[in-house]
Amino acid sequence: MTQTNKIAGFSKLSKQAKVEWLIENYSDNPEASLELLKSYLHPNEKMQKLHDEFIENTITNYFMPFGIAPNFKLNGKVYCLPMAIEESSVVAAMAKSANFWFDKGGFVANVVSVKKIGHVHFVWRGENKRELQQYFESIKDLFYERTESVTRNMRARGGGILNVELVDRTDLEPNYYQIKGTFDTRDSMGANFINTILEEWAQVLTDNVHESEVLNDKHIEIIMCILSNYTPECLVHTEVSCPVSELNPGENISAEEFCDKFIRAIHVAKIEPYRAVTHNKGIMNGVDALVLATGNDFRAVEACAHAYAARNGSYSSLSDAEVKDGIFRFWIDMPMSLGTVGGITSLHPMVRFSHEILGHPDAQQLMMIIASAGLAQNFSALRSLTTTGIQKGHMKMHLLNMLNQFEATDNEKMQIVEYFKDKVPSFQNTLEIFCKIRGIKPEEVRTASSGN
Repeated sequence: MTQTNKIAGFSKLSKQAKVEWLIENYSDNPEASLELLKSYLHPNEKMQKLHDEFIENTITNYFMPFGIAPNFKLNGKVYCLPMAIEESSVVAAMAKSANFWFDKGGFVANVVSVKKIGHVHFVWRGENKRELQQYFESIKDLFYERTESVTRNMRARGGGILNVELVDRTDLEPNYYQIKGTFDTRDSMGANFINTILEEWAQVLTDNVHESEVLNDKHIEIIMCILSNYTPECLVHTEVSCPVSELNPGENISAEEFCDKFIRAIHVAKIEPYRAVTHNKGIMNGVDALVLATGNDFRAVEACAHAYAARNGSYSSLSDAEVKDGIFRFWIDMPMSLGTVGGITSLHPMVRFSHEILGHPDAQQLMMIIASAGLAQNFSALRSLTTTGIQKGHMKMHLLNMLNQFEATDNEKMQIVEYFKDKVPSFQNTLEIFCKIRGIKPEEVRTASSGN
């Protein structure tokens, strides 16, 4: 069923009315859809109300698995990592990598810098650029003075505005300039803080233009005011290292051969964008899972990471490796803007729990934890790719998903998991063994899993 007419005032309807409208106009099975939506509601009304108010037009909740990866040693401290993700093998790979590096010193990380950027984008059609620069210098102090009330608390915590400058971008777009601000937002991700300041700066820029004695063409047109999610100077470095002889990968391959293949695999990801995208996606498997679990903006972190991977003009690997004097070293430098206060960090109960089991880290500690998780995920992926292949581990973790799709019983699952103990499952061979155990034909399974 498809709605053909526009609905007015949808956001003002009650939740029940929204659900009824949705099911009436878009559901193939209204009764089943209603039961589904009800089953995902939180049984605690207060908790459900909290979730309802996170976004507009909420009709139910959407569950994600919340797992943990223990034994993660970083800078000498052992963490248990909270991970919110649906992909089968990610948590297992994280735990495996954590165990591998635990007795080799673990992960070592440091925050390189914490600068964040925002811009007032504007147009000025004058010809004498020196006049615009003089005008900017004449009002520069006002950018600080007019935002003192906004920055007071942040300055008290050691943050605030670090710099403000005029940037000429007319080489890229006619008459296009920027007021570029650099900020330190401490434990806050800082989006609202930065955007509030930028909008006040735009007002400063235009309020004073008609009083300028140096700017002959006094027309300035504001395009927009917005922080940038590209934060190449909000950077964290993390690495692992050990003697090559301790890499002991097993799987009938020597430590030296494994090391050589591992580094060569990274070199491929450095020069081949087709591989680099998948390589970095594997890093983000670990990063996004922790970013989501800790209530941060995984979309901003993703966009920033990929922009950084292309900073030299070609999309490339975020991680790197080398062998020097018999020591294998594997590292990543990653820009990452995170917050441990503000947003939903104090509102969402599972987000609060994630911060609790991490030991209530500040923003810089969280940057190091999450970047290290990305490196750990990358190590596990490359270890599998250069030894047994990626499917052996991944498909075994995916096995239960397939069995749930077949609506297998617990006893059937136990038998099939045992059967694949020393084999690599695929959809087809899992289906075949399932049908053999249950004594049915494959087409009957597909009919059952389709809901018919």
